[in-house]
Amino acid sequence: MMARRASSPASPVTITVSSSGGKGGGDGTLRRSIGLTSPVPRHSSNTPDSPATAARRSSRRVSSGGRYCSMAANDESQELTSEFVRYTVHIPPTPDRQAAAAEAEEALEPESRPQRSYISGTIFTGGLNCVTRGHVIECSADGASVAKSTGMLCKMKGCDGEAFLSGSKPPCECGFMICKDCYLECAGSGGGQCPGCKEPYGTVTDEEDSASETEDRPLPLTSMAEFKAGRRFSIVKSMKGAPNQGGEFDHNRWLFETKGTYGYGNAVWPRDGNGGGGVGFKGFEEPPDFEGRCRRPLTRKKGVSQAILSPYRLLIIIRLVALGLFLTWRIRHPNHDAIWLWAMSVACEVWFAFSWLLDQLPKLCPVNRATDLSVLKERFESPSIRNPKGRSDLPGVDVFVSTADPEKEPPLVTANTILSILAVDYPVEKLACYLSDDGGSLLTFEALAETASFARIWVPFCRKHAIEPRNPEAYFGQKRDFLKNKVRLDFVRERRRVKREYDEFRVRINSLPESIRRRSDAYNAHEELRTKKKQEEVKEDVSEPTEFVKATWMSDGSHWPGTWFSAAADHSRGDHAGIIQVMLAPPNSEPVMGTAATQENNLVDATDVDVRLPMLVYVSREKRPGYDHNKKAGAMNALVRTSAIMSNGPFILNLDCDHYVYNSLALREGMCFMLDRGGDRICYVQFPQRFEGVDPSDRYANHNLVFFDVTMRAMDGLQGPMYVGTGCIFRRTALYGFSPPRATEHHGWFGRKKTKLFLLRKPTMGKKHDREEKDIVLPPIGDDDDNEEGDVESALLPKRFGSSATLVASIPVAEYQGRLLQDMAGAGQGRPTGALAVPREPLDAATVAEAISVISCFYEDKTEWGGRVGWIYGSVTEDVVTGYRMHNRGWRSIYCVTKRDAFRGTAPINLTDRLHQVLRWATGSVEIFFSQNNALFASRRMKLLQRVSYFSVGIYPFTSIFLTVYCVLPAISLFAGQFIVQSLSITFLIFLLAITLTLCLLALLEIKWSGITLHEWWRNEQFWLIGGTSAHPAAVLQGLLKVIAGVDISFTLTSKPATDDGEDALAELYMVKWSFLMVPPITIMMVNTIAIAVGIARTMYSQFPQWSKLAGGVFFSFWVLCHLYPFAKGLMGRRGKVPTIVFVWSGLISIVVSLLWVYISPPAGGARRDSMSFQFP
Repeated sequence: MMARRASSPASPVTITVSSSGGKGGGDGTLRRSIGLTSPVPRHSSNTPDSPATAARRSSRRVSSGGRYCSMAANDESQELTSEFVRYTVHIPPTPDRQAAAAEAEEALEPESRPQRSYISGTIFTGGLNCVTRGHVIECSADGASVAKSTGMLCKMKGCDGEAFLSGSKPPCECGFMICKDCYLECAGSGGGQCPGCKEPYGTVTDEEDSASETEDRPLPLTSMAEFKAGRRFSIVKSMKGAPNQGGEFDHNRWLFETKGTYGYGNAVWPRDGNGGGGVGFKGFEEPPDFEGRCRRPLTRKKGVSQAILSPYRLLIIIRLVALGLFLTWRIRHPNHDAIWLWAMSVACEVWFAFSWLLDQLPKLCPVNRATDLSVLKERFESPSIRNPKGRSDLPGVDVFVSTADPEKEPPLVTANTILSILAVDYPVEKLACYLSDDGGSLLTFEALAETASFARIWVPFCRKHAIEPRNPEAYFGQKRDFLKNKVRLDFVRERRRVKREYDEFRVRINSLPESIRRRSDAYNAHEELRTKKKQEEVKEDVSEPTEFVKATWMSDGSHWPGTWFSAAADHSRGDHAGIIQVMLAPPNSEPVMGTAATQENNLVDATDVDVRLPMLVYVSREKRPGYDHNKKAGAMNALVRTSAIMSNGPFILNLDCDHYVYNSLALREGMCFMLDRGGDRICYVQFPQRFEGVDPSDRYANHNLVFFDVTMRAMDGLQGPMYVGTGCIFRRTALYGFSPPRATEHHGWFGRKKTKLFLLRKPTMGKKHDREEKDIVLPPIGDDDDNEEGDVESALLPKRFGSSATLVASIPVAEYQGRLLQDMAGAGQGRPTGALAVPREPLDAATVAEAISVISCFYEDKTEWGGRVGWIYGSVTEDVVTGYRMHNRGWRSIYCVTKRDAFRGTAPINLTDRLHQVLRWATGSVEIFFSQNNALFASRRMKLLQRVSYFSVGIYPFTSIFLTVYCVLPAISLFAGQFIVQSLSITFLIFLLAITLTLCLLALLEIKWSGITLHEWWRNEQFWLIGGTSAHPAAVLQGLLKVIAGVDISFTLTSKPATDDGEDALAELYMVKWSFLMVPPITIMMVNTIAIAVGIARTMYSQFPQWSKLAGGVFFSFWVLCHLYPFAKGLMGRRGKVPTIVFVWSGLISIVVSLLWVYISPPAGGARRDSMSFQFP
């Protein structure tokens, strides 16, 4: 069979899989050409209502820029038109596949050829105006052992033949691998039963599989000897009020499904599963509640205690009234002696009151949430009528990890994050991990290959001994007793072995840069000699210098298609081809148990441990000059498209390369919210960010607990928390820009009038939809073939999502797999139970080649990627904008705080790095304020307080202008001998005391209901002033320059600290790196320090001292200096080692100020004063 696809008019692509020996990119010898089968949609459903079934009704399969078409054998001679380009795959000779074998296999029929996958050993590259190639980089002579580990060989004892696949699936639904000869023998003489599940081949239904032989025999009548006369009534619960039950109650079906028996008009449930009063009779019990499994909630919302929340709300009102009265008094009592000082102070205080109100209003309704993992396991992983074997019915999850620079983001940190993901407690066949290397570095690529190899040891060890955390660096670096709660006798021995293996793994990762350089230098020297030899053969002038490009070489002796150490054309950081490598192939659907430990092979005894690993994929999108690649947001969108074609998980987990899975049950916790009642309206579940490696005192508020434990919990009580860039589980259809199935519009004052919208309602003739024109709604699947609106929506999908029809076809599949269960209350369009408990279809070369086309640099042209679909472009804080767009369409989000931290990462502990991080966040907020994403323009589907919260996010950097002025005012008042008020009256002091006390009481109550400490709250207040006088003013300036002058904002990648032990772990904390952001805080500190000295001296030497004005100015100056104390401590470097320059400058400033004061105003004070000149008193 030959496969064709319509070529894109912009760039036709020919897929060529070839081997390059010696030179990279060189064409190898053509051994054999075979046609590729079309990539099928990645689905896991065989139900009639599933989109996969609907997709199979079409005779054509789709791909990028057109459609796959099947051709008969006699049609191969037909001439291909210009509309189609032929897919060709050149399979190279490998140790287990020599040229002779290839030629012999050429003569075999297509059905008799062995089906062997080359996906996990092939690196695919391609892009703009270049051929899509597949290069086999790894060949192993022990192919049989590899196939056996992946379950591709016959599992019959004494047989190692190739597994027989019927339609890319084993002949039995249980997934038992068996060769064709053994299958024919079992089907004939073996009675037609599968050796794995002992059931007949192809004739077993779900209902027959759930019934045993003892259940099929006639059951005796129930003995009523145990019953009293008064209890002779039916104890079958009424089904009339049960949800989702239509028609009359079927007693026969109930008896069959519940093993119940009839007796004198009574339906009872025997304890031993059999009726009668014979021997072993144990009496009767109530029939089980089969719908209780769906009635029990997966999550519950726990509100904050009213004993805390009521006083908290009351204090907010009291402080709001106090602020109003205070500002009114301040405006009505100006300081006529220093009207300019009074005006500036009043303007700043009005803004502070407004800013505090914006920050405080969304905190009126904080909530806490909890999950029940036992209900999740019972509902989705327990045997049922539709899922008799108890396979996992959980939806798939694709995990995205992003990295860009191996120098700032060490590969060892990324490797530990990948290992923690591969070992997570989630069905292996439902999990896929994608690493986005935006730098196209060979160092990251080979580090990931080493990680995939070490995962075969680490993951079984974690599963066997329930290791937490499942990051090897974090686990082996723990200070606590690792033997706690460990009862297996082989744990210590295996832990020692794995620890030694991990130490060797670290050494290999750390030595990769030098190894790659040495290898590249050796190959480059060899190539240079060959070039000179060729010149001598053609008798050219050898003395003339020849241009020789130093390439970066892979371990198999071929050019690395990504970025080279020495930048060259098509191999620089911003100019390289797209790369996809499947490091770990998709696992088998059935568990694969390991073998006993031996000295040669296994380090861990995995006899009863599932040794399968999730699919692991390396992705580096194509980059070319002249294209805007949109930084991290563009890389994430490339992963969305790639994963949609290769695995198409309905949910996506986004992690930074330094944020690892600290709680192996984190994915299950998030799925509880997505799959519970009302979960179809949830666009994402955000987890709090927790950090390691921070100094014990948290000098620069790196933990940011006030935001993550106070603000985010409060937003969870509204429409949901904002997206913060990492540790978030997305619903794929929400990322695609679709509207929720149901939404609420808020009208009137304060949004008190609500209107319900049902966006998935079927269209009716002559009626309008209750949705906006901007809504994107998935067309109905298999419900109405004549749905004109559905056809319109389907026609618009390619324009929104690009030319890949395979990607478009995967959208309804992902939506279907992410639905709630049908038997759940409130599920309008649900999926049946067990719909996802089927094996995933295998990954083929054509699918990976299709994925290459969607990561090309030109794919997003004239589409809505980055505008409405995927991560949103145009801001350095694309995370906040992406979450805002979802909330604006009516989605809601959830904040999931687990008992054990879900994820942990690293934070920049250096002062300069921390300020640059805050600068990037604040710059993004300024961009949001001056864009259409300003909350003032939000739709009516967003709640009022949610708008206030997002508006506060966009406006908080502008507070820095007033904050900087207010920090300088105390010094100005001390220099001028004036104060912001005429005099320190009792009214002013009472207002000041009331405002301060209410603020402290509010802080204490926030500490009470959020669980943070007073020290953490104070650190947050200190860094609020440090950032407000350093990074935030610079962000406002950069934002204004971008809006007014169009100056682009540079993006600085935050450095990720490498894992160090001992005292050097906090070395960066004491490192002083100069930055222009330090100038304003240093100036404020110096000015206030000098002002205090001048003010005290003036008052002491004055003939008429004004101690009240001095006290006011000194108090506010000390308030400023106390907040800037961590900043000053950071300038001093390492503990106890104050730089000498600090003492020198302090001494010089003190001497100069003292001499100047003595010269201008001697202590005698007898100099004549001139009223027209400026003099100190």
